[in-house]
Amino acid sequence: MSIVYWIVAGLLALCYCYAGTLKVIRSRDQLRPMMTWVDRVPLPALRALGTLEILGAIGLVLPPLTGIAPSLAPAAAIGFVLLQIGAIAMHLTGEDRRIALNLGLTATAAVTVWLATGL
Repeated sequence: MSIVYWIVAGLLALCYCYAGTLKVIRSRDQLRPMMTWVDRVPLPALRALGTLEILGAIGLVLPPLTGIAPSLAPAAAIGFVLLQIGAIAMHLTGEDRRIALNLGLTATAAVTVWLATGL
């Protein structure tokens, strides 16, 4: 198992686990200061997005760690690339045009896909 994969995937998983947990447990008012787009998305969709982020984070770590269905790790990373493409589109169509974090997460997820294929 590549130590580089564990560092990159671990950091990506922590980021998505944190963001997903916030989307699942916090109210729209509590999310608005850091996520200006929350008013454009129905609350059930926001909760579902947070749940998918948490499950994706688990998918990056648990399958390679246990050796059970390790092909789920690159699938989770591909899912994060697609998620960030959608997030970039959401930011660019709204008033908030700050996409630097999204571009960084897209690149990190793409590197994770590449590293996960070598598992």
